[in-house]
Amino acid sequence: MNIAAFLKALEATGLATKIRDSLFIFPLLEATHVIGLALVFGTIAIIDLRLIGLASSQRSFKRMYSDILKWTWAAFVLTGLTGALMFITNATVYYHNFYFRTKMLLLVLAGINMGVFELTLGRKVDSWDKAPSAPPLGRVVGVLSIALWIAVIFMGRLIGFTTTRAAVVAPPSNNVNFDDFLNTPGPPPAPPKK
Repeated sequence: MNIAAFLKALEATGLATKIRDSLFIFPLLEATHVIGLALVFGTIAIIDLRLIGLASSQRSFKRMYSDILKWTWAAFVLTGLTGALMFITNATVYYHNFYFRTKMLLLVLAGINMGVFELTLGRKVDSWDKAPSAPPLGRVVGVLSIALWIAVIFMGRLIGFTTTRAAVVAPPSNNVNFDDFLNTPGPPPAPPKK
């Protein structure tokens, strides 16, 4: 099965049709997606600002990280699920949308950034746990993480402004004279005042 057929099959599922045809389900999914994304970004920003040394610098990084990360992952799962449900309603359009593809790429880069942290400084956290900020690589990871997540949010907003299920309207026929629109008779002039 090629990608176009797969995307059409996703759009044709009963679940996609139910979401697409409902007056309330898609907006509810979209609102939940935004709330989930706000939680993801908010919790990640707390960790990143601690890495950079701009917030919570007196707290143990290890303790704060373990307290917050579970909420980050729960919000990420919620956001991913709602995003997938919205995607299936119009999969072909979303798949070909530049901003959607850019958002997915940025999410992968954010994951790689987190992986770099986990494989390097995350394994040595005991050596800098109480320091006001992470070592230089940790600060770079924190700044990059914030930048990537802000870009994810912007790309997500742009998806909504560049995709539609609206029918394509045919252009006006050649026999339409646009000058007629400018020369339409208006209301009759008011009688002169005496």
